[in-house]
Amino acid sequence: MKEKQEKKLRKKIRILIILFIIGLLFSGITAFPIEAQLRIAADHISIFPEFIRDWINSVYEAVKNTNANYPYLSYGTDWLAFAHIVIAVAFIGPLKDPVKNIWVIQFGMIACMLVFPLALIAGPIRGIPFYWQMIDCSFGVFGFALLYWCYRSIRKLENM
Repeated sequence: MKEKQEKKLRKKIRILIILFIIGLLFSGITAFPIEAQLRIAADHISIFPEFIRDWINSVYEAVKNTNANYPYLSYGTDWLAFAHIVIAVAFIGPLKDPVKNIWVIQFGMIACMLVFPLALIAGPIRGIPFYWQMIDCSFGVFGFALLYWCYRSIRKLENM
């Protein structure tokens, strides 16, 4: 019976970690074609709520003009994307041995909490609308929830 519970718990932990890895990879990979994505959004602006349309168009114009005149600035976004991918790789450790590598889960939870001060301090300084800061904060909320669920499951596994 105990072996069956442990196997079920390990499967749950693996699924939670894989979901988090997929989220990080998706966040990273989608940062590369940012201008193309914004162009698609601008081309289909009518599907967005009225309050967000000007923001999307403004960001698209800024990225398009920056890339046309200063393409090397997008290299910073490329590094942002790369960082997401590298962080995702770090989660392979707890995927293999969750108890031994629980510190990676804790690191991820701390990183998710740090989304809030970054968004709420840098957002106003950079002129980011509050609703967009809340969208950014949602990544911290969902990421933390996933990792906390995983953390609690690893602690249960550790006590078995």
